[in-house]
Amino acid sequence: MNIKAQLLVMIAATCWGMLGMFSRPLTAAGMSVVDLAASRNMAAAVCFVLLLLVLDKEKLKIKIKDIWIFVCMGLFGLAVTSMLYFVTINLTSLSVASILLYIFPYLVMLQSAVIFKEKITIQKVSALLIAFTGCVLTVGFDRTEVPLLGILTGLSAALFLSVYTIFGKFALKKYDPLTVSVYPVIMAGVLLVPFCDFQNIIYLAHGPNSILPNLIALVIFITVIPTMCFMKGLSKLEPSRVSIISFVEIIAAAIVGIVVFSEMLSITRIFGMTLIFIALIILNLHRHKKDLVK
Repeated sequence: MNIKAQLLVMIAATCWGMLGMFSRPLTAAGMSVVDLAASRNMAAAVCFVLLLLVLDKEKLKIKIKDIWIFVCMGLFGLAVTSMLYFVTINLTSLSVASILLYIFPYLVMLQSAVIFKEKITIQKVSALLIAFTGCVLTVGFDRTEVPLLGILTGLSAALFLSVYTIFGKFALKKYDPLTVSVYPVIMAGVLLVPFCDFQNIIYLAHGPNSILPNLIALVIFITVIPTMCFMKGLSKLEPSRVSIISFVEIIAAAIVGIVVFSEMLSITRIFGMTLIFIALIILNLHRHKKDLVK
């Protein structure tokens, strides 16, 4: 078991779970979700490029024939996923959107079995089912009527997020994790530029209640650091294992909600978070049983 790689994925998921801590003040200040996604990716792209120029310029080199991989990761995995997820939140609720998004580990497992011939084991399926149950209990489930369009956008977001993971694993067979981290972010930023209101972003950044500190934190701690950690972990682990470990994001988001936004801590939530931890333990138990699919 590659414990270091798993810890890197957990760090990435924890950072992403803190998204609400920085994004809520930004949207409350007047940033649209498109402006938020665009500025986040463009600023992160600049950080990545500067980092690689200092560390290793060679890692900025990619083959022309492989550009389509990074375009797909940036367009579908980052830009489209973000937009669909925010639309789902507006159509349903945060809890329903989170549950729909976390269908993506199932999709990753199925795609990995087909594309990478990865084995679907009883251990992985058990861990995934327990983690998903923990997810539902942790975020709660809004019993109000969920519109069909909200379900479709939520499932589409999950599908495109799985594409990011699968294409990322494919790219990592050819390139360094830093290279695979930077180009999808660049592509997402470039693709979102036409829809971005720069005048509004500049005004908010230099206004009396500057959003700049939150925006910088969003770029560094919620984008640059977790993306590097995720890709480094993905380079050493199976995509399905990585997607299951990513449920840690739900725990982090719940803790942020409780500590920062004074959300209620219930027995159900505690049980849900405990189930996710149990799933991670099961995922790391030595496997003795036969595979479901070979």
